[in-house]
Amino acid sequence: MSAYIIFDIEVHDQRGYEEYRRLGAPTLATYGGRFLVRGGEAHTIEGSWSPKRVIVLEFDSISQARAWHQSAEYQAAREIRDRTAHSVGIIVQGT
Repeated sequence: MSAYIIFDIEVHDQRGYEEYRRLGAPTLATYGGRFLVRGGEAHTIEGSWSPKRVIVLEFDSISQARAWHQSAEYQAAREIRDRTAHSVGIIVQGT
C-alpha cells in the first residue's frame, strides 16, 4: 500500500537549501521514492494553513518511506535542510 511523506518547508537560506536539494533528491530512488509535488504554487482552500513550500513524496510502503527518512544517505542532506529551512513533515498511508 502506497505511503506519502508530505513536507511544508519555509526556506530561510536559499543558497544552502539548494545544496540540500542537490544532495537529498538522489537518495529517493534507492528507497523507491518519487516526487509528486515539488514546491509548486499552493492555495489554501480551507482553514488557516499557509504552506510555504509543499513537497509530496510517494513510496510503495510506509516501511520504505521510513527507511528513506532514517537512512544515512538522507541524514547528511537533512542536516543541511535543518540549518537552511524550517520544516514540518508527516507520513500518511495511501489507499
